Amino acid sequence: MKPMSGSFPSIKRNQTMNPGEPSIFGKAQVFIGSGSSIGAILVDTGRLSAENAERILRLQIEQGKRFGDTAIALGLLTEDDIRFALSRQFNNLYLPEGDSSLSYELIAAYKPFSPTVEKLRALRSQLMLRWFDAEARNVLAIVSPSEEEGRSFIAANLAIVFSQLGKRTLLIDANLRTPRQHELFKLGNRAGLSSVLAGRAGIEAVARVPSLLGLSVLPAGAVPPNPQELLGRADFAELLQSLVQEFDIIVIDTPAASEYAEAQMIAARASAALIVARKNRSSTAEIIELTRGLQETGARTVGSVLNDF
Repeated sequence: MKPMSGSFPSIKRNQTMNPGEPSIFGKAQVFIGSGSSIGAILVDTGRLSAENAERILRLQIEQGKRFGDTAIALGLLTEDDIRFALSRQFNNLYLPEGDSSLSYELIAAYKPFSPTVEKLRALRSQLMLRWFDAEARNVLAIVSPSEEEGRSFIAANLAIVFSQLGKRTLLIDANLRTPRQHELFKLGNRAGLSSVLAGRAGIEAVARVPSLLGLSVLPAGAVPPNPQELLGRADFAELLQSLVQEFDIIVIDTPAASEYAEAQMIAARASAALIVARKNRSSTAEIIELTRGLQETGARTVGSVLNDF
């Protein structure tokens, strides 16, 4: 579309995990030091027994091979186990399938090597080139015209891949109509953005995500009767100004722009907006109207992304 500054690769959700499937590995201990060996990481996370680790080490020394290659040849580990350990060594944390601490919709946390997450990384790279500035306010609003177009999905997973890049990342749920981020990250929703803006809570409403290093979430909080008025106050701009001092990147989830005026208001407060469209659902006319509306409010549109799921 001509009014947009660019478009990004389409994102297709590939949800193949069975949430009820048991895991023999147990829950990962996610803060293992980056200096740990692959064997130590896998033993500590329950993916490998100490006895088998010693067996692999002995054969590794005898044959002069790498630990992972030796373990796979013995049938004691899989390629996925080795990728898991390497991700811990390089602080690119993700969760094993048996861990149900977060929603399985957070595919960047559970399926980091899937084609869908590779597209999210491509999107992240394009944003880093077109938008990110280490010296500037890096606040990105995720907007779309209608409901069920994937704003929350894109916002949450994009925040995760930014945090995996080593950026101090904050995800704000500014959808004070139908919030979802507290469900995706399995957080309480009593204290959040609405209570901060109403003066009933402070910065302690920002929740760290222990299993994902560098990621924090500010949930929406209780749904207020006056979301547009709350977000239109100077308090919201002041809150963003204080938060940019603490985080490298802030990603904001928003309500449907064609239904609620605060979406464009949020985008104007941010440093940029990313438009989300959904294949076979989003209307071209609505996307063009949203783009024009963002331009009229002075919001900077950095591009668009097509959800294909």
